Amino acid sequence: MKKEISIVIPIYNEQDNIAKLYERLVASITNFTKVYELIFINDGSTDNSFLELLKLSEINDKVYYINFSRNFGHQIAVSAGLNMCRGKCTVIIDGDLQDPPEIIPQLYSEYKKGFDVVYAKRKKREGETFLKKITSKLFYRILKRITPFEIPIDTGDFRLLDRKVVLALNKMSEQNKFLRGQIAWLGFKQTHVLFNRNSRKHGKSGYSYGKMFRLAIDAVTSFSDRPLAFVTRIGFLISFLSFLVILFAIFSHFVLKQTITGWTSLIISSMFIGGIQLLSIGIIGEYISRINNNVKNRPLYIIENTNIRLDDSE
Repeated sequence: MKKEISIVIPIYNEQDNIAKLYERLVASITNFTKVYELIFINDGSTDNSFLELLKLSEINDKVYYINFSRNFGHQIAVSAGLNMCRGKCTVIIDGDLQDPPEIIPQLYSEYKKGFDVVYAKRKKREGETFLKKITSKLFYRILKRITPFEIPIDTGDFRLLDRKVVLALNKMSEQNKFLRGQIAWLGFKQTHVLFNRNSRKHGKSGYSYGKMFRLAIDAVTSFSDRPLAFVTRIGFLISFLSFLVILFAIFSHFVLKQTITGWTSLIISSMFIGGIQLLSIGIIGEYISRINNNVKNRPLYIIENTNIRLDDSE
């Protein structure tokens, strides 16, 4: 049965947030519709998150769960929910209560005006370290400059998508997901709603700096070939500088009668060129790794169990 709206919620170790999140979601959504579904994706949680989801599904037949066989990652969990949802529109929201469910009616109101994508843009980010804020701002502004299309800055995955956007996303089968970039790449009519992002009430964030760095690499390698162009240009630059040094050495030896010596300068130049070579190989390797992952054609995720009838989820 087609729903008016689907809510996709990835869950990873959020046992203390799930009950409150559910209450706030239902209170927010029922302001404008009674025909909805909540799809929770348990991404290999090691606490009692899945038990909490089972309880909710027993008291409300509009609550659905997808239980992964292990942790596959946030972006993959969201992708699973998008594959299974049946709403005319779909909202993606995290399970940590940092993105307030009370914003959903505003997203829906903009959607009813004819927008296909309505993303929530942060005015403030409470409860986050200065380092996380500054690195996030810097990353999105760099990404905006190196991609050939507009990726909204100061936004996460909290947004509403029309059904046609969801169907288009589901056709994008790459293994290394960066959904906010994929949605921007699709185009469609987009707008935003401003909000203040709350601090986390319980638990700790599943996004470590390592995972954030991995997401940043996926974002850059998915939507820009500028790093490869950088490798080519720096290779030409170093070759040109090396050629000038060779000419100077020949001129100094035969004309100035001074042979250039110096162990220090030799070691420094060797280490510099070696470092550039390793950087270049690493950048090229990231692109090759993406090709390798997609060639394997493995499934994005494995579902251990779910209460969604697969024949009902287009």
